[in-house]
Amino acid sequence: MTTAQAVGAVSREAAEWYAIDWQAINRHVRRLQVRIVQATKASRWGRVRALQRLLTHSYSGKVLAVRRVTENNGKKTPGVDQEIWDTPEKKTQAVHALKRSSPWCKFGFMNGKC
Repeated sequence: MTTAQAVGAVSREAAEWYAIDWQAINRHVRRLQVRIVQATKASRWGRVRALQRLLTHSYSGKVLAVRRVTENNGKKTPGVDQEIWDTPEKKTQAVHALKRSSPWCKFGFMNGKC
């Protein structure tokens, strides 16, 4: 007797995670980091802030951050939200969910609107 196995297509989010060109991502992040160091050495603090913002808000920076957190020795340790990003779907959702919170939200001034 044969058993039927459910075979489905890879989800869009998993396909998105597997389709990432990691060499290009690393190159982009490294280039931004080099520019930050150069601006720091030249004491161009406005440029440093702008480049740091660009790095933290860029898709490349977010994807590489999620990859570094999820593919190291501590990958089974949950974060402050008690979630483990162990599937490509969860990793992609984490990348899209990463956003910088407002300092107003951090200190509770927005009354739960963040």
